[in-house]
Amino acid sequence: MLQTKNLCGVTLQYNIVGDGYPVILMHGWGCDHTTVASIERLLSPNFKVYNLDFPGFGGSSIPPAIWGVEEYTRLLEAFVKEEGLERPILIGHSFGGRVSILYASRNATRKVILVDAAGVKPRRPLKYYLKVYSFKLWKKLLPLCVGSKRAGEIIESYRRKAGSADYNAIDGTMRDILVKVVNEDLKAVMPRIQCPVLLIWGKDDTATPLRDARIMEKLIPDAGLVAFENAGHYSFLDRPYEFNAVVQNFLHDDITPKP
Repeated sequence: MLQTKNLCGVTLQYNIVGDGYPVILMHGWGCDHTTVASIERLLSPNFKVYNLDFPGFGGSSIPPAIWGVEEYTRLLEAFVKEEGLERPILIGHSFGGRVSILYASRNATRKVILVDAAGVKPRRPLKYYLKVYSFKLWKKLLPLCVGSKRAGEIIESYRRKAGSADYNAIDGTMRDILVKVVNEDLKAVMPRIQCPVLLIWGKDDTATPLRDARIMEKLIPDAGLVAFENAGHYSFLDRPYEFNAVVQNFLHDDITPKP
């Protein structure tokens, strides 16, 4: 059942389905709760699944300021407290993995499943940084040459050609939030996660490559990695049968016996 709560200055929409131990399901950037509906259906016969729309996506409102992973995690903490949940299981895909990592690093959590998760800052060549700083200088100088209005048009045109699909699909506050979160590195908090963590990855993932998963596996004390052949950033959709089997095995001991 779709519900809403007003927390941390936003309206949060989420779906609740099933009964049993609480599982919080969190989608990736540019998606909403429907993207991970297959995981919701898999778990709802044995768990109570809370499937969130992150602020700025689906039926949730846009954050009132430029949020980072910290603010999204504080929202999750407020939601868990409001719902009276204790040591929930977290499942985070992509950006949802970022929030899962930070939450579990400082809150009691039963288990975490990270699916093609973000959280390791991308390694970029020197050419990338030269490009970024040249662009920043160009942004300052261009208005002096062609005027503010024309400069804005040129800069926006350049951004649309050079920016990622995620970047070009949004504007305003959400664009600023994307820039902030993709540059946040969570490696420092990963060793603080004290619960079992399952990493599920597609070997062909180019958005959060397999090397990120191997870093997480090394830094998180109780972590194990399963990587699927012929699967990309949405491994749970590319290899659903294998994904379902691995998740069910990992969560088997957490199923509440039926009376």
